Amino acid sequence: MEDWAELQRTLEKWAASGHAEVREDGEWLAELAALHCEIRIDGKSSLLHLWSDDRNLTRRVLGVKERSENCLTLEVQRFGRSKPGRLEFVRTDAPRAASRVTREQFRARLRRILAEQFPDATIDALTSSADLKRSFSGVYVRGRMHEGARAWAVMAVSASESSAAVEGILAFGILWLDAVRNQPDKRAVEGLRLFVPKGAARHLRARLLGLSSSARTEIFELDESAGEMRKLDVADAGNLESWLMPRSEVESAVAAAKGAAARVRQIIPDASEAIELRAAMEPGEAQLCFRGLEFARYARGEIFFGLGEARERLAPSNATTFERLLRSLDLHRNSLAQETNHAMYRAAPERWLETLVLADPSRIEATLDPAHLYSQVPALEAGDRGVLDLLGITRRGRLVVIELKASEDIQLPLQAVDYWLRVRRHQGQGDFERFGYFAGKQLDPAPPLVWLVAPGLRFHPSADILLKYLAPEIRVTRIGINENWRRGVKVVLRQ
Repeated sequence: MEDWAELQRTLEKWAASGHAEVREDGEWLAELAALHCEIRIDGKSSLLHLWSDDRNLTRRVLGVKERSENCLTLEVQRFGRSKPGRLEFVRTDAPRAASRVTREQFRARLRRILAEQFPDATIDALTSSADLKRSFSGVYVRGRMHEGARAWAVMAVSASESSAAVEGILAFGILWLDAVRNQPDKRAVEGLRLFVPKGAARHLRARLLGLSSSARTEIFELDESAGEMRKLDVADAGNLESWLMPRSEVESAVAAAKGAAARVRQIIPDASEAIELRAAMEPGEAQLCFRGLEFARYARGEIFFGLGEARERLAPSNATTFERLLRSLDLHRNSLAQETNHAMYRAAPERWLETLVLADPSRIEATLDPAHLYSQVPALEAGDRGVLDLLGITRRGRLVVIELKASEDIQLPLQAVDYWLRVRRHQGQGDFERFGYFAGKQLDPAPPLVWLVAPGLRFHPSADILLKYLAPEIRVTRIGINENWRRGVKVVLRQ
């Protein structure tokens, strides 16, 4: 009796400290301070009851397995099960961050749902711990499950995570699939099972069209509140919604803004070559860009200027402010700028790189046709994510999808797959010819090439793994350029 009373007092003391957590069989359950705790005597053993507004746990305590200053481990038995388990109370240096608690709770819910939905499967350890060495983020829960001799890599993302995290799960899932296949295990790993929030799989399903058969993937939409999931038919990816802006509209929008651009260039004639016109996604509008960075928009016969979302209409009353912006861009956004950490220098690096490639495509590849190189087409309904950096053709008419990156991005290969799928679709439907692209050129019907252009040391280490799981018809070439490309683009590697 006195031993159990002492145990109760210890747990109450740890809970009051706010620095203790509860784990069952190695899995995090909750912060001890968030639970009510009661030990009741029941014959020769005791019952431990832990509860809160959203959790109720009762276990028969068979004995104390370990007791130290910072850890108390109990051997417990769950009702209806013959095999004992382990319940741990662990003192920590500080409470877990709210985001980590949410992810641990999702991991526990996921295990229960998987056990219910796959009653014949064994769910191996699930974890949301980050593994930076292998590029595994704590945003995702990963693990494996097996049904007899068949095993699957498992990855899931909660509805509480950002839309970018949900959208990016496939890249991390492929990396996890490859890692599981390289673990010492006699079971063959069939493929990857992804679990995403309800209604979030549309874009993910479309991406699967660009993967090889070795990346066999099943997608399940998960309704956490109802504890239910639904397997999707990945063979039906639906319509890849994309559109091409007719070249006549592009040229019309740019032509309408030429007079305004000429007046702007007169303000800083020494840097006039840095100011360029581009068609905006909105019909009839044009962007004024300074080495790729949009600083003004021409719309409805007027100029609206400013960096970012906030813009004001150019008028005589703010002409001095506009000129000050231009001169600041000229000072900070040039290859010889001294303050390389300045926001204007570092902003929109891919767009700056794009201007250099457009000015001289031979800098990255001599076979590119310089007369037919287009920026930011096609556009997707989803917005900026769907804007292709560059689309061109070789001198022999082979389409080339060019994706530019100035820094490491684990998603780069799969972003290129997005664009390749849509370009291939437009190619098959004859849209490029119909909308005025590549006028006078005979397009090669072969699948488009993909060129990934980035500083040579900025390709993410995981790229090799991701590329080997792409469909064989997607031919990817990595073109590495010099780190100081702003002073002139030079190719330093080609793979």
